[in-house]
Amino acid sequence: SQNYNVVGVMSGTSLDGVDLVHMHLVRQSTYTFHILHTQTVSYNKEWKSRLANAINLSEHDLVSLNKDYTQLLATIINEFISANHIKELVCVCSHGHTIYHEPALGRTLQIGNLPQLATLLQQRVVCDFRIADVALGGQGAPLVPIGDKLLFSDYTHCLNLGGFANISFEHNHRRVAFDICPVNVVLNHYALLLGKMYDEGGAFAKAGKVNTAILKQLNDLEYYHLEAPKSLGMEWVNEHVWKILDQLLDEDLDKLATFTEHIAIQIVKAVGDATSVLVTGGGAYNTFLLQRLSAHSKTQFIVPQPAIVEFKEAIIFGLLGVLRLRNEPNCLASVTGAPYDHISGVVYVP
Repeated sequence: SQNYNVVGVMSGTSLDGVDLVHMHLVRQSTYTFHILHTQTVSYNKEWKSRLANAINLSEHDLVSLNKDYTQLLATIINEFISANHIKELVCVCSHGHTIYHEPALGRTLQIGNLPQLATLLQQRVVCDFRIADVALGGQGAPLVPIGDKLLFSDYTHCLNLGGFANISFEHNHRRVAFDICPVNVVLNHYALLLGKMYDEGGAFAKAGKVNTAILKQLNDLEYYHLEAPKSLGMEWVNEHVWKILDQLLDEDLDKLATFTEHIAIQIVKAVGDATSVLVTGGGAYNTFLLQRLSAHSKTQFIVPQPAIVEFKEAIIFGLLGVLRLRNEPNCLASVTGAPYDHISGVVYVP
């Protein structure tokens, strides 16, 4: 068997912070992994607001943001490596932070993927996993399904509840995956107005009332009737979601109740008659949302150990980096819509 000592790094759209995982990835007939250390480093207020506003920056200002963010990422990763006395890494595999993702326009930008990252870390870095796919005409997303297939095949479906909900599963011997609907990017927004960073356990949503007219407008949005491959970004939320929910004027609890119900309905529609669904991402701790899923479906929704709930994407980016170094395909045409499976990711050496 071959053993790869790697660090996987991920920053999600909900701006929770940077997820880091140190693991050994073992390749025998299949891939298995052993988690050694994990950490989430939260963004401070200034970085949260810089990242949230980045979508409005000029090209020139984005260049300097990218440099600053790469520096921040290097500091975070270096501190993680030294705090845990990590030695002899094969590579650091980093997703970066998405600023915009508009594959239809052939545009995608993940910052923090500059060559200087390798120099600052004095480590080999594999990063920028989306650009090759977008250049081929693919969606550049989702990237995680190959990891679901290689590392989590015990479950029929893998559901991640992060900023957005996405799902991946085998259908007719092909991996199918797509974004289902927004989750925490919307729930966190209204929780903040109620004075909390997020709706803990779904308590706010549980206290609100579902507005059936608004629920219908959400469920009628065109995206939900499109075939996969398809993916969502903040652009779509800004264009469609706020104006529907904001008809409820100041009823933030009802907005949360209605949107949580909407999420449950869309997820149940997406999982169909799945037998076992692995649930990861911050939304896995939203007990009220999980209750709503069970109310609508007989499917078993399984929440694994916290390290997998919280760090699954970072774990998979570790795998993507190793696949890149092995020159094995790490991007599936069946999920991104690219013309063929291919090897994505840029390798930098110090």
